[in-house]
Amino acid sequence: MMKRLKYLTLIFTSLLLALVLSGCGSKPLSDQNVLTNAKESKTITWGVKADTRLIGLIDVKDGKEKGFEIDLAKAITKKMLGKDGKAKFVTVTSQSRIPLLKNGNIDAIIATMTITPERQKTIDFSDSYFDAGQSILVKENSPIKKVEDLNDKTIIGVVGSNSVENVKKFAPKARVLQLPDYAQALTALKSGQGDALTTDNVILAGMAVNNPGYVLRGKAFTTEPYGIGVNKGQKDFREAINKALSEVEKDGTYNKLIMKWFGNVPGFNYKEVLRHD
Repeated sequence: MMKRLKYLTLIFTSLLLALVLSGCGSKPLSDQNVLTNAKESKTITWGVKADTRLIGLIDVKDGKEKGFEIDLAKAITKKMLGKDGKAKFVTVTSQSRIPLLKNGNIDAIIATMTITPERQKTIDFSDSYFDAGQSILVKENSPIKKVEDLNDKTIIGVVGSNSVENVKKFAPKARVLQLPDYAQALTALKSGQGDALTTDNVILAGMAVNNPGYVLRGKAFTTEPYGIGVNKGQKDFREAINKALSEVEKDGTYNKLIMKWFGNVPGFNYKEVLRHD
């Protein structure tokens, strides 16, 4: 009798495990409609930067995220969900942003992410919402004048960004130091662990504003169109974002945000990134 009971228990346990592993009772992430969920909850959860001045930075005074991408995400959310729509923010790094999206922790990424063919294999992108260009940040008295001067020098970048590989095309003999985030990268530059820090000019502009004695050098040597990242299989969500972005540009909100965040940055020509002006 005990053997029979154990046998039946084993069969029941195996069947239960099979049901759990097959995902019985819940939809796979890829089958969930993000736009429908957002409309029902009146919320879009955005992955944003928290260490990038002017773009996305946590204000130590009130603990809130602030910057151009934060304001743009809020504006897009209102266009998509109405005046009661809420933009919720989850901080991400260049390394963590795509995994968090794929895992369903966030609905969309708006975090200085360049649209590239490699990334498009994994996720989908909205239309470009900002046209940046890569540059370098150095100490004011540095002999480095342009990206080609980085041969045999140490260039600092961030893990998960394509910036270092771009530099290697212009300075193939450059040594590389990659760190988890921009805060650590800037600290490394200040402590002399590298000769220059590279990323998009708009990110470096924020660093220069906040760190006297450090300047952008040379012209931008790449074109970096930023896009909002969404999961594969969410065509209606992506199209809704594109529609909202277009409306934000046409009604003047976009240009107001550009002027608010970049209008007074020394060395940055904000007029070059205005839209529908």
